[in-house]
Amino acid sequence: MSAATSPAPRPSLAARAPLLVVLCGCMIAMLTFGPRASSGIFLLPMTGEYGWGRDTFGLAIAIQNLLWGVGTPFAGAIADRFGVVRVLWAGAVLYALGLVLMAFSATPGMLHLSAGVMIGFGLSGCSFNIVLAAFGKMLPEKWRPISFGAGTAAGSFGQFLFPPLAAGLNTTIGWHQTLIVFGAAMLLVMPFALALATPKPTVKAHEPQQSIGGALGEAFRHPSYIYLVLGFFTCGFQLAFVTTHLPAYLTDRGLSLTIGGWTLAVIGLANMVGSLSSGWLSSRMSRRYLLSAIYFGRGIAIAAFVLLPASPVTSIGFGIVLGLLWLSTVPPTSGLVMLMFGTRYLAMLYGFAFFSHQVGGFLGVWLGGVLYEQLGSYDFVWWLAVALSFASAAINLPIVERPVERGEPARA
Repeated sequence: MSAATSPAPRPSLAARAPLLVVLCGCMIAMLTFGPRASSGIFLLPMTGEYGWGRDTFGLAIAIQNLLWGVGTPFAGAIADRFGVVRVLWAGAVLYALGLVLMAFSATPGMLHLSAGVMIGFGLSGCSFNIVLAAFGKMLPEKWRPISFGAGTAAGSFGQFLFPPLAAGLNTTIGWHQTLIVFGAAMLLVMPFALALATPKPTVKAHEPQQSIGGALGEAFRHPSYIYLVLGFFTCGFQLAFVTTHLPAYLTDRGLSLTIGGWTLAVIGLANMVGSLSSGWLSSRMSRRYLLSAIYFGRGIAIAAFVLLPASPVTSIGFGIVLGLLWLSTVPPTSGLVMLMFGTRYLAMLYGFAFFSHQVGGFLGVWLGGVLYEQLGSYDFVWWLAVALSFASAAINLPIVERPVERGEPARA
């Protein structure tokens, strides 16, 4: 009788227990972000055992980043249309299989299939992007900014937890078995995903009906969305390059692999503070100015790190500073997409912004490996990351922070 008009299944759990929804989403973000943030821990053991160059391993992780970005808009469109649970389940299973197959990848082709294709597409279906979109749809307005920060911070906790865990397990049970353990852990996503179940969305009377194609056309004709997408490219370039190549870079400069693992861990720990702070600030100040400041700060931090002598103190200090700015771009970016276009196609439209992020990630990882093999150092890529930081700081400034104008008034 009232089934056609009542959206009760969607807000029921979020209205009664929003904290439970946030906690389950945060567990998914933590679990899925952890292994991919540990990729640099496996670079030296795998290349050493099989005699590969760093460019071979770097290409696999570059493919992973690119396909994570390619798959995210499609996974988001499916989640927008049919709900997130099936998408999260499928992504978790593919991610788990990719990690297990990576443990047995003795050829570059198998490594590119497992660590690249399977994990990349798996991440597109079960990473924090889908979780944040679910938060935007399910949770009351007052919960959204802090939930975006919490979901991002949870991914950072995965980065804090998994790299030292990977380094420790590598020395005790070996890198093959470590990947199998991580693969099994990904299946824990499936029970947590049940808390994010939503029904098929209904179009409300005051909202203009809009197709997927119409939503995409509207977004890509909007200059502010284009600026946001282009700026997000830099974030992906820097994160993927640092995650994959920082441990090897520190080893080249005379530090231990353990320092590399703890530097990645400290980045994740500091980013818990940075992401939560960014989520809180996103509802209290201009998001474009916040993004510009984050990118500018990253450029300064990277330049200082490259110029200073390598030591455990400078490495951990760099991890703390960069961690505060690490994923802090995500809450204002997702918040701007939601402000401009509403929540109806949030997962898909944020997915296209994330695709730009992952194109940057592909180039960061791939160029890191290729240029290291050609030049014998990472210096050129570090300075390219600095230049991109300042470019993104500038490109976010012209963004207009208001809902897109449609044929009839629509509130975001």
